[in-house]
Amino acid sequence: MRLVPGRLWALAVLSGVLQIVPFPIAGPVPLWRAAFCWVALTPLLWALTGNDRQGRALKPTQTAALAYVCGFVWYLGNCYWIYQTMYLYGGLDKPVAVGILLLFCLYLGLYHALFGALFGAVRSYAGRQYALLLTPFLWVAVELGRARITGLPWDLLGIAQIGNSALTRLAPITGAYGISFVIALVNALWLVRLEIRERRYTRIILTGLGVVLVVAYVVGIRRIAFPRRHRTDATATLVQENLEVGAAAKEPEPSTQQLLESFSYLSRHPGDRMYLGMPDRRSTPRLQFAPSAAPRDSDLIVWPESPAPFEEIDPAFRSAMSSLARQAHAPVIVGNIAIDRTISNARGYFLFNSASFVSPQGEFVGRYDKMHLVPFGEYVPFKDLFFFAQNLLHEAGTFDAGKTRSLFSINGHRYGTFICYESIFADEVRQFVRNGADVLINISNDGWYGDTSAPWQHLNMVRMRAIENHRWVLRATNTGVTAAIDPYGRVVEAAPRHVRTSIRVSFGYEHDLTFYTIHGDWFAWLCAVVTAVALGLSLRPRFAVN
Repeated sequence: MRLVPGRLWALAVLSGVLQIVPFPIAGPVPLWRAAFCWVALTPLLWALTGNDRQGRALKPTQTAALAYVCGFVWYLGNCYWIYQTMYLYGGLDKPVAVGILLLFCLYLGLYHALFGALFGAVRSYAGRQYALLLTPFLWVAVELGRARITGLPWDLLGIAQIGNSALTRLAPITGAYGISFVIALVNALWLVRLEIRERRYTRIILTGLGVVLVVAYVVGIRRIAFPRRHRTDATATLVQENLEVGAAAKEPEPSTQQLLESFSYLSRHPGDRMYLGMPDRRSTPRLQFAPSAAPRDSDLIVWPESPAPFEEIDPAFRSAMSSLARQAHAPVIVGNIAIDRTISNARGYFLFNSASFVSPQGEFVGRYDKMHLVPFGEYVPFKDLFFFAQNLLHEAGTFDAGKTRSLFSINGHRYGTFICYESIFADEVRQFVRNGADVLINISNDGWYGDTSAPWQHLNMVRMRAIENHRWVLRATNTGVTAAIDPYGRVVEAAPRHVRTSIRVSFGYEHDLTFYTIHGDWFAWLCAVVTAVALGLSLRPRFAVN
């Protein structure tokens, strides 16, 4: 690697830094920062198209190393919250928390390295220009690998444009991958040199084409940049518990009965403050209501995934939920721990992170067990090798994965509920809608993230799921961001963060199926096929190097 010029390493690091900027760092992303995604990959691509100190095209191993450095920097800045999660909330020593963060970045940086290796292989066979034009295919194929191989499609490039209502119209067709494709393509086009033979009408044709594109873009913006407000015909009360977790919990822990009484009260008496849009933005209006002594009814009550010790088999918990549903004349979706007795494993039971559904008559009529668990959080692969993480994994490291993507049905409506980390898997969330869900429920405990970028990053991925499937998403969290998200991915109503409260929100039921809901990651798989063909060709004898 000594033959790689220092300026190329600097470009790779610069690209890693620029890829951090369009994503949340400590709050919602302003528009000027989101725009950085259009140039964030360009320095990396510039480095990958460079030559070594002897003037030769870089080898695939060299381009992989450059991209690896870029990926390490990006993950270090984008997922810095892992340190705080491990140290402040997991109770690990600071050096251990730092080590886990670095290992995480070194591991996932391999995906950037894979992109660099693919780019280098294509360039070695077909040349610089073809490699640049294939960049969006290579990038999306690697993103698909992140989702399917290691199961961590956190902050795909397309999520950076979640606020671009014109570009996100691709999502119901291609998913977030289509937006990633466009962003990667624009970054590559900055470096493409087009050679066009001058003919009689060349300039006129190119000028006319440019005018058509500009007019089409402007007209398109006018038609789709400001989607109509969706009709709402139902209401829901979303409870935000605001319980501290792990080592950050300094106050004495309330009893289970006290928590049940507190949250049951919030379920009937919504809080007195609510944002009409994204919380923690100065430009977002905040409504303040006069406290009402009378309870307010809703069509649905949602409690979040919670660090509270709620167990489905606990008679006190079941009684409280049944009483709440009967008094409110409304179904309740509540996060809890479910235990099923069995003789098929050594411990004698299965342990699930679940959402229970309680009918208005007070009966427990359904349950969804979380299917995609958090590695090293809810279960521990190769547990004996990670003895140093026992403090973090003491309470939540032994869950079993659910087997069925259950829907909750009542009064002719179907609710699809996904839990916390599952929201980052687009192909899994769409299954709820494909199976008949006309509204999506996301319950989450974001307390482990603290006041970092992670809650905002998590929210943006949930917003993308709403767009891809054209469904309302009702999101109840422990500490925030608790919100109602419309089918265009807009946060319509939200609770203030770090407050024990509840909000009564409006939503609607949708019944159409988007192309993405029906066909899933077809576009990403298409990019993977193109990438495989390009890689196969690159293994043949070279015909061009530049």
